Amino acid sequence: MIDQNYISFFEGLEKNNHKEWFDDHRKDYENHVRKPFIELIEALIPALLEIEPDLHTDAKKTLFRINRDIRFSKDKTPYNTLMKASLSSEGKKSEVPGFYIGIGAENVHVGGGLYQLSKDRLTKVRDLIASHKEEFTSIVTDPEFKSNFGELQGERNKRLDKKYADLENKLPYIANKQFYAMAKFKASTFVKESYQAEALMKYFRVIQPLHAFLNRAF
Repeated sequence: MIDQNYISFFEGLEKNNHKEWFDDHRKDYENHVRKPFIELIEALIPALLEIEPDLHTDAKKTLFRINRDIRFSKDKTPYNTLMKASLSSEGKKSEVPGFYIGIGAENVHVGGGLYQLSKDRLTKVRDLIASHKEEFTSIVTDPEFKSNFGELQGERNKRLDKKYADLENKLPYIANKQFYAMAKFKASTFVKESYQAEALMKYFRVIQPLHAFLNRAF
């Protein structure tokens, strides 16, 4: 269970983001952060399998590394200040819809969708949306979707192929390069939840119709 010890670790890491501090608190990380986060993922998997039967089920392989890739970044702090996981049918860095969880000291981020797409797969998604405009629009404007996630998110192309450009005024999401939705709430509230996995599943069930639609592109 994610508890106050988890939050306290990341509060400390935010103030002391360097190897010496992390090494001194490695046991805290293993016992109070990594272990309960994996247990949370393991608790989610049975419920997720009910709505995504092809989901990869190795909880440890859904995790992103705590170490940051600083090779091309101006920010040289070595550690992420939250734990992150992505669950999908093709692994955490796949090009199919996935469920996302990120938990730090301040906030919980929960959502899903498509975050990275090759040019070929992006074309397939846009073709699907263009040929099923009403169905797609009904999913992303559904009151339950909007009350939990707000607007569909994602970077957009400034220029589109002509076959899509004519649609953009009526269907702005056709310009998206990514198709995901994300909710955010306080970690201090989440640690008080008796059923943390179910608190997250509420969001995953809402986003599942979007996943089911997008998966038809592939």
